[in-house]
Amino acid sequence: MRKTIVLVGAAVVLSGCGMSPGGQPQTAAKDVTTTAPAPQQTPAQTAPPQADVVIASREAKVGSGDEYGKARVEITALLRQGKTVTLNWTITAIEGKINVHNGLGGGGFDYTVSNVSLIDPVNAKRYRVARNGTAADATCVCSGTQGQFLEAGESSTLYAVFAAPPPEVTKVNVEMPMLGVLTDVPLS
Repeated sequence: MRKTIVLVGAAVVLSGCGMSPGGQPQTAAKDVTTTAPAPQQTPAQTAPPQADVVIASREAKVGSGDEYGKARVEITALLRQGKTVTLNWTITAIEGKINVHNGLGGGGFDYTVSNVSLIDPVNAKRYRVARNGTAADATCVCSGTQGQFLEAGESSTLYAVFAAPPPEVTKVNVEMPMLGVLTDVPLS
């Protein structure tokens, strides 16, 4: 329940109201960002709002043999917010059937996008999707893909949250299993 209150409090501060959910005045959005715990979303939660502008895209052949299709991935946001970065993107099937169901997760039964990563070429560092804890049952702070098989023309909007690279890093590479690497994606 605390995560909901923190997120609502951040929304109130950002909207300019100046009051927290408990009616206490807020002095700055910085206080909410620096004292809030790491986001603890589950794969079933919805993605953060997306921008309409595509900042990076690529097309890829997905699958193998006779069972393949073609997909386009379009990154619509790579937004730095305090100590985290939120990546938003859309996958669209261009031809054939695309298996988003378990193609972006970390294993055969991982129906999330937990295997997507950011690569910082300046510091030679890989950033993996954030998790809501350190226990074995910790889930990623990212989209779920359970049951997503896209036919030509269908799209899926997805997101993932990462730790933020240092402030001097303004572009990263985004690695997506089955879709390849999108290079020099601007970080805002």
